[in-house]
Amino acid sequence: MAVIEIKGVAKHFGSFTALHNIDMTIDDKEFMVLLGASGCGKTTLLRIIAGLETPSQGEVWIGGRRVDNLPPRQRGIAMVFQNYAVFPHLTVFENIAFGLRMSKTPQAEVERRVNRTAELMHIEQFLKRYSGQLSGGQRQRVAVARALAMEPEVILMDEPLSNLDALLRLEMRAELKGVLAESKSTAIYVTHDQVEAMSLADRIAVMHKGHIVQAATPIEVYRNPATRFVGGFIGNPPMNFLPAQPSGPNRFSVAGESFGGPSTGRPLEFAIRPEDMTLADSGGIRATARVVEPLGPHLLVTADVDGTLFRAVVESDARVVPGDRLNLVPLPGRARWFDPETETAIPA
Repeated sequence: MAVIEIKGVAKHFGSFTALHNIDMTIDDKEFMVLLGASGCGKTTLLRIIAGLETPSQGEVWIGGRRVDNLPPRQRGIAMVFQNYAVFPHLTVFENIAFGLRMSKTPQAEVERRVNRTAELMHIEQFLKRYSGQLSGGQRQRVAVARALAMEPEVILMDEPLSNLDALLRLEMRAELKGVLAESKSTAIYVTHDQVEAMSLADRIAVMHKGHIVQAATPIEVYRNPATRFVGGFIGNPPMNFLPAQPSGPNRFSVAGESFGGPSTGRPLEFAIRPEDMTLADSGGIRATARVVEPLGPHLLVTADVDGTLFRAVVESDARVVPGDRLNLVPLPGRARWFDPETETAIPA
């Protein structure tokens, strides 16, 4: 059972606090993704779990055992780095076998594990080659296979696909998710790429300025962001936000249109995802189209709503050109509300 428990972990670099009292539990065999912009603390947290960084305070537990006072090799983990860290003077076989050799694993077991993980990562035909004869994607597969060959309780990955091109990342994401499900390891994956996070994770922990601001399933994070930051960070394009003024009991005026909302009696922010808007002949939010981008099956329309940029995704056969006056109607139940002072979600 490789349950990971982070208890009150903080990290200070001089006067700068990189992590603020992080509390999080990652279940056995769960695939957790730490998602956030550069500098949010996600890699620092991963390095603390790995033992490559010492927490200023707090505890790290793996499988019911406290490990923050143990060296990395005693924590039952394997790590995959962004830069592959594949040894150029070793064959693919020996690269994968490296950790097993260091732990003095018998030769028969080394061969079994190397061959098995090479097959899982579809690189069995390259076992006799050197890394200089491999592509970037193949080297990344070697790095993942080397980690999996250790049969770790926990596997940690720090942006392992960021150096690959878009099509190769797509292919590797699908393979990685299947391989890790089969390996039965608990996985923590760091990325700033929300598409990677949404497609890979069982749960996503969104980080911002050293805090975990929401930890939930991908669909929950997407549909019900806990904070304005999460709504604006997740999604491409991100959520739209418009000021909402109280206009009656549980009613708010948004860009001249009345919507039902929370019973707060104070100004809020109305939030809606671009794909949750439809074009109508009348009513709704009135906007002026500024830019129209054809994106295959749909159009991305960037419009002006009372001086605020507002994006809507509409059907590709919609006849919209810059300068058109639009009536944009939210899909039922898709609007969200945020407190402009605390920037936290307000239930409708």
